[in-house]
Amino acid sequence: MIGFGERLERAFERHGRLCVGIDPHAALLAGWGLPASAAGAREFGLRVVEAAAGRVGIVKPQVAFFERYGSAGFAALEDVQASAREAGLIVIADAKRGDIGSTMDGYAAAWLEPGAPLEADAVTVSPYLGPGSLRGVITAAARAGKGVFVLAATSNPEAAGLQSAEVTVVDAGRGQTVADWVATGVGWANRGAGAAGRLGPVGLVVGATVDRRELGLSDDALRGAPILAPGFGAQGVGLREVRAVFGSHAPRVIASASRSILDAGPDGVGAAIEAHRDELAAAPEEEARG
Repeated sequence: MIGFGERLERAFERHGRLCVGIDPHAALLAGWGLPASAAGAREFGLRVVEAAAGRVGIVKPQVAFFERYGSAGFAALEDVQASAREAGLIVIADAKRGDIGSTMDGYAAAWLEPGAPLEADAVTVSPYLGPGSLRGVITAAARAGKGVFVLAATSNPEAAGLQSAEVTVVDAGRGQTVADWVATGVGWANRGAGAAGRLGPVGLVVGATVDRRELGLSDDALRGAPILAPGFGAQGVGLREVRAVFGSHAPRVIASASRSILDAGPDGVGAAIEAHRDELAAAPEEEARG
């Protein structure tokens, strides 16, 4: 079985590191001439998948924009994710699930179990019941050749106070912020891959608009982890800035863009994907603050 990290590496080699968001919120549906309904979200998602296939290797459906339509919305999401996976795309379900014990096991089964109706290749998870609460879902993901992306340094301004706060970690031997504690606490599954210079199954969500140094997110905590980076495009960071923002970690960054691509509409989305992909590929090699 091919592990998630290796699958990501292959996608990078073939298509680059752009990730296309699938965000059928009401304004976009209207702009695409589609109804604000489960049927509209399904049609939107399938059109984005069609445009993305062969142009990029990764898509990221935002679960909330399907979930809002109830069971019909989840059925639409099932169709969109299945279509994307059949097209050879890596699907990261942006669900941000987080809980403990059997409840978290249930989320793992829903999103990562082979053959599940909502099966994705990876899912975003929240660590704020403690990094240890994710051990079960990380183990399940690794066994199934899947991945998880753990929220570590998010781009919303109100998160900075929490993620930069220091925690008391007896064995750390140093002050440690919440962001660094989270990233370190879930990185155990990446250690073998990271030591060999490969990607592991546990990724971190690190916003492109965030200065990770201010949050105390160390280089050691990022080792071996694929980095899912929202914030490119409409949120203000240019794709050419990926090396300036992430430095030596840039080759492991999945640059996620949604609105700046989807605003092109159904007739322009393919060309917008290509333009974003080419812009990312042309990013300068020199490092800056990473």
